[in-house]
Amino acid sequence: MRNRDLIDPGSWRKSSRSNAAQDACVEVGAGDRVIAVRDTKDRDGGTLVFAGESWRSFAAKVKAGQFDL
Repeated sequence: MRNRDLIDPGSWRKSSRSNAAQDACVEVGAGDRVIAVRDTKDRDGGTLVFAGESWRSFAAKVKAGQFDL
């Protein structure tokens, strides 16, 4: 089974931070215990899969500005 097969096909949604004008669009999908991210333009390409707790920690750090340049 591929990692992306762990994701409910109906759960994929385009990120509200995606920028279609710059071809920078990503989608996020959820499974029972994992969160996945993929390129909207290349859905059959690579998919990053994270454990739920790892994703929540990462998202909290992004929201807190810890990765801002």
